[in-house]
Amino acid sequence: MTAAEALVAQLESYGVEYVFGTCGHTNIALLDALGPSGIEFVIARHEQAAAHAADGYARATGRPGVLLTHVGPGMMNAVTGVATAALDSVPLVVITGDIPSYYYGRHPHQEVNLHADADQTAIYRPFCKRTWEVQRVQDLPRVTERAFFTAVSGRPGTVLVNVPMDLFNRPVAPYDGSHPLPGHLGRPGLDEATADRIAGELLDAERPLIYFGGGLRGPRARAELLALAEHLDIPLAHSLMGKGVVADRHPLLLGMPGFWGLDSTHEHTKGADVVLALATRFAETDASSWDATYTWNFPPSRLLQIDIDPAEIGRNYPVHIGAVADVELALEKIGAAVRARRSAPVSRPGLRESIAAARTGVFDAAREAGRSDNFPLRPQRILTDLREALPDDAILVTDVGWNKNGVAQCYELPEEGRFITPGGASTMGFGPAAAVGVQIAHPERVVVALIGDGGMSAQLPAVPMAVEQGAPVVFVVMNNRAHGTIADLQASSFGRSYGCEFTDAEGRPYSPDFARYGESCGADGYTVNAPGDLRKALDDAVARRRPAVLDVPMVNEPVPTPGHWNIKDIYAGRFPADSA
Repeated sequence: MTAAEALVAQLESYGVEYVFGTCGHTNIALLDALGPSGIEFVIARHEQAAAHAADGYARATGRPGVLLTHVGPGMMNAVTGVATAALDSVPLVVITGDIPSYYYGRHPHQEVNLHADADQTAIYRPFCKRTWEVQRVQDLPRVTERAFFTAVSGRPGTVLVNVPMDLFNRPVAPYDGSHPLPGHLGRPGLDEATADRIAGELLDAERPLIYFGGGLRGPRARAELLALAEHLDIPLAHSLMGKGVVADRHPLLLGMPGFWGLDSTHEHTKGADVVLALATRFAETDASSWDATYTWNFPPSRLLQIDIDPAEIGRNYPVHIGAVADVELALEKIGAAVRARRSAPVSRPGLRESIAAARTGVFDAAREAGRSDNFPLRPQRILTDLREALPDDAILVTDVGWNKNGVAQCYELPEEGRFITPGGASTMGFGPAAAVGVQIAHPERVVVALIGDGGMSAQLPAVPMAVEQGAPVVFVVMNNRAHGTIADLQASSFGRSYGCEFTDAEGRPYSPDFARYGESCGADGYTVNAPGDLRKALDDAVARRRPAVLDVPMVNEPVPTPGHWNIKDIYAGRFPADSA
């Protein structure tokens, strides 16, 4: 048996069902071993597309995505996709073929080596939890087990296993199960003393608030969160990545703060005397560039921060109480401590009514704008038609721009629905391929890739990948013939949008025909030519259960930004005072 065949047996024992990637001369021995196995190889035509698809699969299942790449340009093409997963704490195991071990440093074909000794793993080190360079074939099973364990333990993330191509072909004994994954991954809990201190802070606060991020995903954690908030009648706010954890119509949910947050949300975030922050890093987008004038105000607000990653405690704001713990276990302890101190539920007169009025106003305003029959369509009309056409359990995978920020701000996500978006890296081109990975993970659900024409153009390989996999992704292209968000930003700051809009050689607005492109790949294509066409196309695409590309002309309309973004100050020539 070859090491490649033994590795495939090990992957099968770990429950791996899909490997995403592209072929190359350094990894075809592993591909050949995958052929007769029960693992399906998903060809992506481009390594970034493969990485995003593996990422989408991991987000949808909670299990590690597995990515296979080739030496040099292959693994470098995947960098953006792997970094996107890393910055959103998505478990991803990258297996990369490398040059033969005995040619190290001689600059064989495609080796990354010019002004320094060859080391392609160094390219991944800034964002991977760990990278391994396998130097002996005997080490491959142990390294593979460590890679899977590391990807899912603690704060999940990406790992790289770099394998010289000759090692795949070396003879080894059959895999005997000697490197199993740990059956139970212990999680750090919260000690009772700290839980009691946090409970006391929440009970003594006049204006408490709970703020949660994308790290709070499991159903049990969600149940504990709601039990605590409802018992103490505490308003809830979520980060961009936290949308969908709590139903948008929950009476205590304020929505999202930050750039695209709402004034009503910021009244609570600025006015809170105690904030319990759960599994969130207070990213710039959710914190209005950390300007206390707009969103968070620490101090005088007291921050109680819980995160499984100690590096996030106090990173952006000083903490009153900081705890390294799994949020699910921490919430269990805090909830018990609160009830031990006060068994009767707390009521804050008028709170739920004021939240309901603000949230209803946001959703009603979006629906009112969505009734517009203007053509090209307003973005709110596209979101309204989507909301009405999609089943409640549809999964919405977005890219960047209106499709991400507008959905996070004003799309009323049903309780059964799911919102998947690139947060930390905000990667244009994430949506199309990630949606394919999500659809592979959930073949029975409707999956929509809501993307701009810039994002669609960046990842055209996603469409043939969907066709080849029989994945009925509905690609909805919000086509404003521009990198619209940046065009708006440049126009508002500098008076024009040079270099941001797509034009032909004569300077006229230009766009590929995405519907015809879809048809050329074997998908269904729909061109929206009138306001009523979109709903008809959506209904037909959802019913047919085939890959479909909808080309939807849209006006370039900025997403409202009630919060603050420091770059606007920079463009206006205003800079924060230098600190010592």
